[in-house]
Amino acid sequence: MTLLSFLLVFLVVSAKVKTGIEVLKSMNYKPLEGLRVGLVTNPTGVDDNLVSDIDLLHNAPNVKLVALYGPEHGVRGSAHAGSSVKDEVDKRTGLPTYSLYGKNAMPSASILKGIDILVYDIQDIGCRSFTYISTLGNVLKAAARSNIKVMVLDRPNPLGGLKVEGNITEDDCVSFVSKFKIPYIYGLTAGEIATLMNEEGLIGSRPCDLTVIPMEGWHRSMTYDQTGLEWVLASPHIPEAVTAPFYAVSGIIGEVDNFSIGCGYTLPFRLFGAQWIDAGKFADAMNALQIPGVVFRPIYYVPYYSIGQGKELGGVQVYITDYDKVELTDIQFLVAQELYKLYPNHDFLAQTSSSRKNMIDKVCGSKKIRQLFMKRHLWSDAKPYWDKDKEAFKSLSKKYYLYD
Repeated sequence: MTLLSFLLVFLVVSAKVKTGIEVLKSMNYKPLEGLRVGLVTNPTGVDDNLVSDIDLLHNAPNVKLVALYGPEHGVRGSAHAGSSVKDEVDKRTGLPTYSLYGKNAMPSASILKGIDILVYDIQDIGCRSFTYISTLGNVLKAAARSNIKVMVLDRPNPLGGLKVEGNITEDDCVSFVSKFKIPYIYGLTAGEIATLMNEEGLIGSRPCDLTVIPMEGWHRSMTYDQTGLEWVLASPHIPEAVTAPFYAVSGIIGEVDNFSIGCGYTLPFRLFGAQWIDAGKFADAMNALQIPGVVFRPIYYVPYYSIGQGKELGGVQVYITDYDKVELTDIQFLVAQELYKLYPNHDFLAQTSSSRKNMIDKVCGSKKIRQLFMKRHLWSDAKPYWDKDKEAFKSLSKKYYLYD
């Protein structure tokens, strides 16, 4: 590497991305003056000093913050995946706090009464099944119905802005984990996907009055470690930025009730394991596939809770060695393929409950993926269907790029 190229790399890595909330601060919150503000956020909505948007807007003399709204896990982020979140009063500010998860996923007119603008600031992880994107779409839809403005304070997509994987959600698999007709990995920031959903009719025929406060200094090829930003856990099992890509690696088959992906241990989403697995044989089989950009290490571990609690499991830990080359979502299906070859009597996808099979279909956005795979337990049978929509979506997405 030449000195010049080294310096260019150093400058890119050392430059700090300016998030939407920082840009809004630099504007002295002028776009919010004279408006009654509702804030949709969670612990990830922070400035460069890790001060919550809640405190920033509550304490700004020219901002009238009147209500808080939280996605899955809640405004303060303490609820586990799937847990109900109650409406309450925020202890720090005294503001009413409303849940946008579960039975109240679609904001009702009653909880939006008196709001002029909804400000959305949540760090997403770039996967359709991570439900914050569903909350964002519902906020846009509800705002359009109630003639309320929406402002999205943009943040990096930790998967970058170049990867697109997975089919578009089909009608019979629309749910809160696949709410909108976008791929599983969609390659857009929150501001970009909000604009696409708003303008392409994904929230209905009536768009809302949407403003995006873009970041400064973010580029599509960036991974999160290149942003210079600190990471605030996006959910209890996404404690570090490095975990975000692994959600795409294992999260789909993680929907089963009889197989571990490391949740309940210290490496959530980074492991594949079960009691019946010989870790060495499993790692050899996975490495023999020579999957671009990834290697597998044998591991034995004992989960502290969840699937396999208190039992020694054999498995593999996944290491991403070349992020540009790896196809994240393929890995879990190749895992299922190789395990079936090694242990046909332990077909964990077939042996999971019917409710979890249904959940896999919803997360995939199509029943076809599981059906095609299960015919011969070969990923090559399902992969063409999984990939069929990505080029068209990439082409569509370019209309909504805010960053190069």
